[in-house]
Amino acid sequence: MKLSKLYFSIALLFIFQFCVFAQELPPIENYSQEAYGAQNQNWAISQTDNKNIYVANNSGLLEFNGSKWRLYQSPNNTVMRSVNVSDNKIYTGSYMEFGFWEKNDFGSLAYTSLSETLSVPLVEEDFWNIIDYDNWILFQSLNRIYIYNTVNKSFNIINSKTRLPKVFKVDKSIYFQKINEGVFKIENGEPVLVSDHTILKNNILVNVFKVDDLVLLQTQQKGFYYLEENKLLKWDISSNDIISNVFVYSSLQLSDGSIALGTISNGIYRLDINGNVLSQINQEKGLNNNTVLAMYEDRDHNLWLGLDNGISVINYNSPFAIYNDFKGKLGSVYTSAIYNDNLYLGTNQGLFYKKLGNKGDFNFIDKTDGQVWCLKVYDNTLFCGHNKGTFVVKDDKVSLITDIMGTMEIKSVMNNKNLLIQGYYNGLNVLEKVNNSWKFRNKIAGFDPTSRFFEFTDNGSILVNHEYKGVFKLKLNKDFSKVLDYTIVNSAPKGLKSTISSYNNEILYASNNGIFKYNNEKEVFKKDSVLTEDFLKNDEFVSGKLIVDDKTNKLWGFTDKSIVYFTPGKLNDDLKSTKIFLPASLRRNIAGFESMIHLNDQFYLFGTTRGYIILNLDKLNNSNFEVTINSIEKSTIDSEKIPISLIEKSKLKSIENNLDFTFSVPEFDKYTQINFQYQLEGFYDNWSEWSTDSEVSFKNLPYGNYTFKVNSQIGNNVSNNIATYSFTIERPWYLSNKFILVYSIIFIGLFLLIHALYRYYYSKQKKTLMDKKQREFFMVQLESEKEIMKLRNDKLQHEIDSKTRELSSSTMSNIKKNELLNKIKEELSLIKDKDRVKPVLKIINNNLTKNNDWQMFEEAFNNADSDFLKKVKSVHPSLTPNDLRLCAYLRLNLSSKEIAPLLNISTRSVEIKRYRLRKKMELNHEKSLVEYILEI
Repeated sequence: MKLSKLYFSIALLFIFQFCVFAQELPPIENYSQEAYGAQNQNWAISQTDNKNIYVANNSGLLEFNGSKWRLYQSPNNTVMRSVNVSDNKIYTGSYMEFGFWEKNDFGSLAYTSLSETLSVPLVEEDFWNIIDYDNWILFQSLNRIYIYNTVNKSFNIINSKTRLPKVFKVDKSIYFQKINEGVFKIENGEPVLVSDHTILKNNILVNVFKVDDLVLLQTQQKGFYYLEENKLLKWDISSNDIISNVFVYSSLQLSDGSIALGTISNGIYRLDINGNVLSQINQEKGLNNNTVLAMYEDRDHNLWLGLDNGISVINYNSPFAIYNDFKGKLGSVYTSAIYNDNLYLGTNQGLFYKKLGNKGDFNFIDKTDGQVWCLKVYDNTLFCGHNKGTFVVKDDKVSLITDIMGTMEIKSVMNNKNLLIQGYYNGLNVLEKVNNSWKFRNKIAGFDPTSRFFEFTDNGSILVNHEYKGVFKLKLNKDFSKVLDYTIVNSAPKGLKSTISSYNNEILYASNNGIFKYNNEKEVFKKDSVLTEDFLKNDEFVSGKLIVDDKTNKLWGFTDKSIVYFTPGKLNDDLKSTKIFLPASLRRNIAGFESMIHLNDQFYLFGTTRGYIILNLDKLNNSNFEVTINSIEKSTIDSEKIPISLIEKSKLKSIENNLDFTFSVPEFDKYTQINFQYQLEGFYDNWSEWSTDSEVSFKNLPYGNYTFKVNSQIGNNVSNNIATYSFTIERPWYLSNKFILVYSIIFIGLFLLIHALYRYYYSKQKKTLMDKKQREFFMVQLESEKEIMKLRNDKLQHEIDSKTRELSSSTMSNIKKNELLNKIKEELSLIKDKDRVKPVLKIINNNLTKNNDWQMFEEAFNNADSDFLKKVKSVHPSLTPNDLRLCAYLRLNLSSKEIAPLLNISTRSVEIKRYRLRKKMELNHEKSLVEYILEI
């Protein structure tokens, strides 16, 4: 059978890709019934112009916008069997019902029944298939075909006495099969027999294709046939033995010309345009289920599978292809290499290989069981760094050149092509090429830490990174036999999963602190803020592993969300970064032990814990995409949400100020992450941070005008549009114009009232203030008079003190006088001639008379301390005049010695008088007599 040049070229390209990477499968995204919220069986799939997916499910119609699933119940609560989109109307068929769905102003689907407009009653039938053709829509059951004219709304019905398994649209013709009668096509609304061959009468057709002007008919279990000159001929293809032994339930010719076959129990087979099996994908290889009920290729060339249990999407156009080691034969891939047209994988379980283009599994290389750390091609030799030591690999054989355990890195020595330095568990070793054979030469003495990452500096030193200890700088002797000295480079902050590498003649150190460049002159690392920003922008550090691809001069790194590669600019050496979304959770590599090799062209292989991933940079998503606002709902506090029209600008009541927005980008690649950012002008004028959340809520918005905006981003690409929606929240009733007028009147009235009250208050305050001032003036006068009184009292007290001092002075004078007279008297008494001195003694005795002195003293004392003697007499009426005199002297604080001459008695007699006075006053022993008298 001849093929068109277009199909042939497409087939060759497709076959080439799968010959190179035969075991690699495209990413598969699975949706369980828990994920989409409906029953398990899915019978048909279609897509609208805005890329939303619609699925006919047992529960009804499923809608998927790339972010969320939504279920619309079947109109009569029966199983929905078919769905097809035409002119953005979603036509569906179920038991005894068919019609179409359309989006309303609120972003929801509304159903219109067409079966109810029929002029003839339906028979007991399910509608299994829907086909659009020009202005007609065909609804097919097992008994009839209802042809609906979308222009004049009329129906034409094709009946059959036997079953009608399926209707097919092929090029510009409609074919269908009648069991036991053959294959027909519709012309002018009437069935016309195409072939009544026995095979076509007795075997159910799954699909009909048009290939190079020939009609290719596919049966469920007999394979493919084609019509040529009214003869039915078997399509002789290499896959006949395979497809003849499986039960094909559904099939689809894809846009690249290949054919996908959905089976009942074997998943799907994909055939190229020549009928060769390209791949088989079943439940073991990633599908939700092995029974494929429906197939659909969307606008991005993803293949959707409606399964007996769930939905699967195969991303045939994805830039990623995956080799999954489901049986655990390989283990985790730590390194890889291409050598002599073989692809080698070094894993934790050993070294494996296969020929490039070979569809078979990888083969284990004997004697390499255990951990493989590195694979290096140098001098046309493949070296394998292994836990056991270092091997040289040739095809499927290895030879051990050193059994020193733990070779983790191998690098060549500048200016000496016959030497290699290998880093291992306990330092560095030297390999030497002797007689065209590589052999172990010596260990570099004087340095024992694990040396997984190391680089040579321009001055011949070696920098060795140790994630726990930091970066060592080693100075070696000329023959690489001994480390003369080593130091820690403090400018490179140590960190877990840190690495050191060389790119474009510069040494780079990468850790959770960023990317640092080594300055050979100053022998220090300096942080490169540009590289660090490009590397970790909007992302998190997971590994400092940097891999250099010498063939394409790319520098690869790995973050939590992405794979990043750097390339020099076209006009300068400034590095330009490109981020490819592939999160660590999906790429499944060992953090700090990432591996990558360039295969060919734009294909790159990345090792994972279950095999590897192949990246095709040519297929990176640079297509245009748009973000859409799907629904807006309003609500009051603690009430149900009510949808809002997406078409017109809404005016919302003030209490309806809680809004929920949902939005999406209909992209269905498993490894595509869609990020959104939004802005609410009028309330939140700044754009939000990028997030994967496809919905946002705003609560208790104040009244005003708002515009909601949402933008989206896939990888480095931003959507073509910014979806917007404007709305207004009305002022509350208490802020309406009428109430504002009322408020104005009230305000004016209140202003006048307040003004009057203010005047009254001011007058009252003025009077109060005046009264206060008068009181203050009166108080000042009182204070002045009080001060005058105080001055007078002070003057009187001064006079009293003066008199007291005079009294004391007089008393002391009397005391001294009496003392003098007594002395004179004593001296005169010594004279023998008494008669001559008698007159003098008489004069002296008269002056010593105490009664006169006492009367003078009492009068002066009463003037100085009025009423003291009366108070003492009233308190102690038993006191005699002599006692009162003693009290007066004690009041003047005179001692017993000073009182004795005043009383003309001895000091001892004064003490006796004081003792008797205490008894009369009945004083306690603890109480001082003078102190008591002073207190009266």
